[in-house]
Amino acid sequence: MAREGLTAGGKALAVLSTFGREHAQLTLSQIARRTGLPLSTAHRIVAELAAWGALERDDEGRWHIGLRLWEVGSLCPRGQILREVALPYLQDLYEATHENIQLAVREGTELTFVERIAGHRSVELKTMVGTRFPLPSTGVGMVLLAFAPTDIRDAVLSQPLPRHTEFTVTDQRRLRAMLASVRRHGYAVNDRQLSDHTVGLAAPVRIGAGGPVHAAIGIVVLGKTASAVRHLRQPVVAAAAAISVELGRRAGTPSGVVAADATIR
Repeated sequence: MAREGLTAGGKALAVLSTFGREHAQLTLSQIARRTGLPLSTAHRIVAELAAWGALERDDEGRWHIGLRLWEVGSLCPRGQILREVALPYLQDLYEATHENIQLAVREGTELTFVERIAGHRSVELKTMVGTRFPLPSTGVGMVLLAFAPTDIRDAVLSQPLPRHTEFTVTDQRRLRAMLASVRRHGYAVNDRQLSDHTVGLAAPVRIGAGGPVHAAIGIVVLGKTASAVRHLRQPVVAAAAAISVELGRRAGTPSGVVAADATIR
């Protein structure tokens, strides 16, 4: 709920923050209720955001995020450069497998999908580009959590974890062992953690061959056991390594090996 005394900018951000994966379309009344703003104030702010293009209204009077906001968001250097570098390798991986290919980055204690390639024969997924997701629920999330700072891992694992399927691991001790295995082997296998008919494999993308983990790429297939992705380990890990080297080159080191505090230009 919005707090009293918010600035005009704070109220606008409160309105935008009401939208999410499970609330992609909202009525004006729902926006007012979710922000805690008076209906008249919500109406004024929504109108201003719509005039700029941050919000759009459908034929039934519900509001959703506008194209202008997406255009501005796509200029974020962190996502733009990563997608630009990674996309050719993601496309190659898709052409070789015709399965769902994902690219994600960590945002605090969650992940955000920044790219996804899927064909009409690919298994249907719950994830979409631009959406946030709990870290332990997916293969890419396990990779990002495994290489996250200790305080992030502790914060995630100290909270009750949602159980999506009968195979979802929610025990903290077992999850810590799984994350240690990801760090040791350099890839994660997601065995029906999010859906009881999908299995995934993911690998870390670094800034340079030996740099910090910047993102994760993964593949998701139809399967009933972890063996469904066993043959995909090498191509996924190789694609992640190639992207890492190119990101390292963008960071300014020809060899692709950069310091942990390097940034991408």
